Amino acid sequence: MAFIDGAILSPRTLFAPSLVKVQLPAGSGLSGLDAISETQMAIRYPMAVGLNKGHRVTKNISKPKHSRRRGRLTKHAKFVRDMIREVCGFAPYERRAMELLKVSKDKRALKFIKKRVGTHIRAKRKREELSNILAAMRKAATKKE
Repeated sequence: MAFIDGAILSPRTLFAPSLVKVQLPAGSGLSGLDAISETQMAIRYPMAVGLNKGHRVTKNISKPKHSRRRGRLTKHAKFVRDMIREVCGFAPYERRAMELLKVSKDKRALKFIKKRVGTHIRAKRKREELSNILAAMRKAATKKE
C-alpha cells in the first residue's frame, strides 16, 4: 500500500499500464497513432489516479497556423478596393439594390441581389455593405447641411 496526499493506493493502481501519447520530433516518419505505446504511469501533480495523473508538464503553446488567416482583409487589399470603388463607382445591379433599400424594400433587395451574386450568404453580405454605404452617405449629407 502507498500513501499519496492521504489517499491509500494499491500497487496495482499506482503502476497499472496505460496508453500514453508520445510527442515525436518533426520528420521522424511516424504518425501519431504509431507513437501511442503502452508504458508505466507517471505521477503528475502528486496524483497517481484521476484526470490529472502523469508527469508534471507545461503546456506547449502553439502558434496559430498561417492558413487560419485566409480571407482576412489586409490594409493593402482594403486600400485597393476603396480606390476601385472610388474610381469605378457601383455596378448597375448595386445601384438598383440601393434604390430598393432607400424605399425600405429590404427583402426584395435581398432576393434581387441573390439572383445576381449567386448565394444567400453573399447576398446578405452585399445587402449589409450597401445599406452601410447608404447610411454613410446620409450621415455625410447631414454633415454638409
